Amino acid sequence: MKEIFTMWRHTQLVVLVALSAAIYAAVLIPFKGFPIVPGYIELRPANAFPIVFGLLFGPAGAWGSAIGNTIGDFVGGTLTLGSVGGFVGNFFLALLPYKMWSVFLRRDENMETNVDSSKKFGVYILVTILASTVCAVIIAWWVDLLGLFPFRLFFALVFFNNVIMAGVLGPILLLALYPRVKRWGLLWTEIIEPEEVSSSRLQRTGAILVWVGAIGSVVFGLIIGSFQQALGGVGIALGLVPFLVLILVGAFMLGGREQVEAAREQIEGETAEA
Repeated sequence: MKEIFTMWRHTQLVVLVALSAAIYAAVLIPFKGFPIVPGYIELRPANAFPIVFGLLFGPAGAWGSAIGNTIGDFVGGTLTLGSVGGFVGNFFLALLPYKMWSVFLRRDENMETNVDSSKKFGVYILVTILASTVCAVIIAWWVDLLGLFPFRLFFALVFFNNVIMAGVLGPILLLALYPRVKRWGLLWTEIIEPEEVSSSRLQRTGAILVWVGAIGSVVFGLIIGSFQQALGGVGIALGLVPFLVLILVGAFMLGGREQVEAAREQIEGETAEA
């Protein structure tokens, strides 16, 4: 995941961080008046943006989504210690879609992060479900650790909020924005250099680890949550740590360089044809 650090060398990507954060916060704030859990979670149509920003802007979209969520909490008057979990959760909500994209598509296929084919739409739904699950697990685990809300309740609220909004609104946003962002030369794969992006021969292993960590954390979180009163406050906190580690390790094993190289090859081909 070295691109989440090397991206700061590029002015365009830094600007995209700020742009993503501003748009996300601007759409989040008006819905602070429609809380599901007052002070912590509300109806969030804006949750479609992190997935889209991740696919379009890569690491810049991940940083922008995390920062934008924090700004939304601050301006909306809901900034608490729980917002730390929101920062990390929203970071992964945008990070995993672009990291997992190349796992499902071969190098000789069109790897553009759009939903202009049935296969790509299917890939979009899969990565949306995975990213929404990981985001919800991280946030629910954190607020449970702080003793604010039980894992089961918060996980369900965050997960369904994410997956429904991103599943319905995300494809529409991608179809509308992708051609324009590409025409403006703002796709992350066209800005960052291939050597600045991690490459891994164990990418599929990393993807499996992320899926196992995500599914395992949900299953064990719900089971442990059923016995939370007997186990005390450390039940969820300790029980999910191994699965969270699997998600983190798996995410670091995911590549991304292939996607950047494929984008460069496509640009060179289009230039040669012109």
